[in-house]
Amino acid sequence: MSIELIRQFIKEKAIEFGAKPENEYNKPYVERNNTGKEALKDNGAYFGFIHSEEEASGPFHDFSIAIFPSENNKAWLVCLGIGSSGFKNDYEVATFPGLRRLFSKLTNERGFCKSDFSDIETSLPKSITTNPDLQHLKNTIKTYTKVLPACQIVDNPESIEGKKVISAFIAGYAKLRDWPTNKSHRKAISDALEPFIKDVSIDDSVEIKKLIEDRKYLVLQGPPGTGKTRMAKKVANEIGARTFFTQFHAETTYSDFIYGIRPDIKNKELSYGETLGIFTQSLKYALSNVNEKVILIVDEINRANLSNVLGPVFYLFEHKMEASDIQIEISPEFKVTKLPENFHVIATMNTADRSLAVVDFALRRRFAWYSLKPKPIKSKSFFKEDFARIQEIFDWYASSIELSLQPGQGYFIAESNEEMENRIRYEVFPLIKEYLQEGLLKNAKEEFNNYFASRINQSLFE
Repeated sequence: MSIELIRQFIKEKAIEFGAKPENEYNKPYVERNNTGKEALKDNGAYFGFIHSEEEASGPFHDFSIAIFPSENNKAWLVCLGIGSSGFKNDYEVATFPGLRRLFSKLTNERGFCKSDFSDIETSLPKSITTNPDLQHLKNTIKTYTKVLPACQIVDNPESIEGKKVISAFIAGYAKLRDWPTNKSHRKAISDALEPFIKDVSIDDSVEIKKLIEDRKYLVLQGPPGTGKTRMAKKVANEIGARTFFTQFHAETTYSDFIYGIRPDIKNKELSYGETLGIFTQSLKYALSNVNEKVILIVDEINRANLSNVLGPVFYLFEHKMEASDIQIEISPEFKVTKLPENFHVIATMNTADRSLAVVDFALRRRFAWYSLKPKPIKSKSFFKEDFARIQEIFDWYASSIELSLQPGQGYFIAESNEEMENRIRYEVFPLIKEYLQEGLLKNAKEEFNNYFASRINQSLFE
């Protein structure tokens, strides 16, 4: 009885998500149903949807929705599958990170999601093949073990929770097949996926304050426009710290940041004077005001040669440094064995700045790293539809590394539509064009081009 109910349920959901099975031509899917008595004795029983170009029986290609049912109230397995004949039309979409990203959110510790959906050589992990809840499906799972990129155990498919999982898998398949054609379809898909993909709201400033208290030295990293510098200043202000600020660049040196000797250009005769860098100034202030928190903000820390800029001071950045008699000379007659407890550093780093040197591992160990990601903000000046469109393209096409290139929310703040159009034309458009020219986000070029053509009547390609 459950099998027929769920078969009907997934067909109704498919229509809700935009499938039009009544079409004489261009059918949305072919339904498969192999749930006879013999098949249900762990002999490969399944039902679901396969590509519309495939036959109703026999080997097939491309992605499918496959549900492995069982009897006697035992668990089912809901899967995104691949036909035993491999790929014919879906290989390209299998390589899109967004598809894997989507289904990874639909699975939990009782499910599985492959790291590469184009992989049809790797078997399911033992957490699935030897799962005690699936032993009644052991032979069936063994048969399809290499062609199930995503799967989830469902204890009771007729329960509310069970139907949520099944509905979300169908919604994911609908997105893959481009079934939705209107707002109603898209909303239904969004509603089905929402329980699984809703972002957990994190207050970044609270997390960063905890980190700075615990680790003392922190780097805020993220794409341009995510408010890294603003966040550093905000946290320092909320802590009530005395703030010192500097921005690194390619010519920043030890004498700029720590200590140096410079000619006195105001004196008619040649003479030299010592210069205390911002680090030494803030450190001396912290030592003289032990009851006051001090935060040194270093903006764009990766723009300078850090080994040259920090010199022996590098040694001091240990948040749990043990007592020692090793003294580090900061400037003449000023030596310290450790940095004071009330002294903190917040640095920022732009992850899209690929022309700069990678920060070495020794420095990574000494700092805590916190990622600020592009996120929508509540503001009348925030153009959420433009932000959402760009985010959607990145989410579907960008690799894990390319996600760090997504323009942050700061790019989508404007006081009028005219100002927003100009920001897209003169800031977002050139940025995306540069990414594409460097060979990044190649799979997304048509989506970006379509967005810019419709939004500002401008093409990425001459």
